[in-house]
Amino acid sequence: MEFKLTETQSLLQETALRLMREKYSFEQRKQILGSAKGWSQALWKEYAELGLLGVEIDEEFGGSSGSFGDLAVVLEAFGRGLAVEPFLSTVVIGAGLISSAGSADQKKAYLSKISEGKMTVAFALGEPGSRFAPHRISTSAKAANGGFVLNGAKAVVIGGNDADMLIAAARIAGAETAREGLSLFLIDAKTKGVDIRAYRNTDERGAAEITFEQVHAPAGALLGPPGGAADLIDAALDRANAALVCETTGAIDAVNDLTLDYIKTRVQFGRPIGKFQALQHRMADMAMTAQLARSMMALAIDYANSTDAAARAWAISAAKVQIIQSAQIAGRGAIQLHGGIGMTLEYAAGHYLRRMTAMEKMFGDYDWHLTRFSRA
Repeated sequence: MEFKLTETQSLLQETALRLMREKYSFEQRKQILGSAKGWSQALWKEYAELGLLGVEIDEEFGGSSGSFGDLAVVLEAFGRGLAVEPFLSTVVIGAGLISSAGSADQKKAYLSKISEGKMTVAFALGEPGSRFAPHRISTSAKAANGGFVLNGAKAVVIGGNDADMLIAAARIAGAETAREGLSLFLIDAKTKGVDIRAYRNTDERGAAEITFEQVHAPAGALLGPPGGAADLIDAALDRANAALVCETTGAIDAVNDLTLDYIKTRVQFGRPIGKFQALQHRMADMAMTAQLARSMMALAIDYANSTDAAARAWAISAAKVQIIQSAQIAGRGAIQLHGGIGMTLEYAAGHYLRRMTAMEKMFGDYDWHLTRFSRA
């Protein structure tokens, strides 16, 4: 399967890749990670000015009404550059949910802010012990004072460390694992009763453990139908996984290029190590797995916004399973061909491996997606 770029996508790709080359060298990235936020607000503003934050957002809200394929080329470029800004949580998940389920007032209030770079969003879904079961939600939302009161805890909220807005999943009815009774709420992160414990993940991105204690959410904070958010959650997670496939494809290409350059210049026993046949075979395996990844990226793009839930589940899980395998071959191969230098913090190869390892576990790991694929 091949993903052919349109003229718009080619321009978006060129813009994003140029930005990564000029503003996201490995040294510049280290400086960004060392800042207080751990990501660049200046670059986030530049993303907005270049239209990268509003690719899928409707034109009436400052976006360009693009497709997921348009978004995919930006994600791939960010994967190559190891960009650490909260693009996945804000643009892919946050804007995606508000666009698909938000009321007219919610879209007007939030989508323009996202496209202008004035708001970041985090999806507060998973809970301690829930593993990859997206509907295992014990956080409660009880009707009170014309709105709702939320109580519960969320774990490993990607981008939740300093998000402006939280999209919180809570249960208004039903058993802990039931699909029925789930609702989504737009909660200002500074609302009284919201406690955020921020930290860095293994891939150096921000995340948080979040507790809701008697958090009041007005009726207007309800996102989508009351008690009927299970389908929205499933669709959001599939989009997130499709985005990870695109980003990981870019990371695989980048780490392969890095490794190829290294074995061409690293001299041992009087000649470049790339002359040794065993290393050539390993590099060929890494190049082949990159092509497999790109093929599955095209599949993920085709189904990312599909309304056929069963077909979407099959395609996205197939793509996630293959991208995990490809990432392992490319990432581990890069470390082995580099030797000890590959794992040092001063060299990029190890950072690519850390990011790809983290992405393997986000929104369902290998076994979870393989099981879902077999069932689908």
